[in-house]
Amino acid sequence: MLFPIGAVAVAIFSYFHPAVLGGFRALIEPLLGVVMLGMGMTLRAENFAELLRRPRVIAIGCLLQFALMPAFGYAVGRSLGLSGELLAGVVLLGSCPGGTSSNVICYLARADVALGITMTTATTLLAVILTPLLTWAYLGQQMDVPVLDMMLGILVIILLPVSVGVLLNRKFSHWLHPLKQIFPYVSVLAIILIIGIIVAVARPHFAEVAAPVIAAVFWHNLLGLAGGYWCARWLGLEERVRRTLAIETGMQNSGLAVALAQNYFSVLAALPGALFSIWHNISGSVLAWHWSRKAEQEVHERPETV
Repeated sequence: MLFPIGAVAVAIFSYFHPAVLGGFRALIEPLLGVVMLGMGMTLRAENFAELLRRPRVIAIGCLLQFALMPAFGYAVGRSLGLSGELLAGVVLLGSCPGGTSSNVICYLARADVALGITMTTATTLLAVILTPLLTWAYLGQQMDVPVLDMMLGILVIILLPVSVGVLLNRKFSHWLHPLKQIFPYVSVLAIILIIGIIVAVARPHFAEVAAPVIAAVFWHNLLGLAGGYWCARWLGLEERVRRTLAIETGMQNSGLAVALAQNYFSVLAALPGALFSIWHNISGSVLAWHWSRKAEQEVHERPETV
């Protein structure tokens, strides 16, 4: 829970003192690059082998991610009457891949961590094509969506640092071990700074848009978590896989949404991603606590065999 506490604290600070972080908008992409480099450094050959070992489950997870979340984002945004820029931000958020923090939540929730890591990897790779195309599919008739520019942007912002991280991990894993221990904290700090920058830059409009954006973020995340779980249950998947797909579906790479929104739409369009980054870690932590307690109760209630 330290991440959402720190993120809320920085967001509040930026709201009342926007001049401190407001001038660092150009650092959003480099900061996200640091996060994705850290993700790449955690990946091993086994994560990619998992794609071949469990193709059906991973295909279902990717379908849930890229079918449900953009649709939920568009439906929630329209039902709340969000403006063009804010609607674009919510749809773009829904079209992004799973977030790296979802893997920690999978661990805490007693879900399938290996599947979660592989799902995050798979959706991140697919995002180069699907994130721009899905954003265009939902918004193309209402505004200009620079699909090719977004594809190139995702290659630079996401795939390049992830690839460098994978390569470094493969060649220098032993030497990088101390660095990998601190990189999660560096990634958390980077995301918190991104949130602070967006809140500072969007400060002039914050009061009038905060309530509907917060409502959109809440419902978008809730529908994603519930949709991922119940679709997995309907398909007959076992409990640990249901939890994993719920978490992977409902938790987005909000840092990517922020970077793409402020590059190709506006700062206002980046606000849903910044607030989602705070909220989905809170909701994910609460859900993980509930599921971990439930797992412990099931262990205690299970009859002993002789």
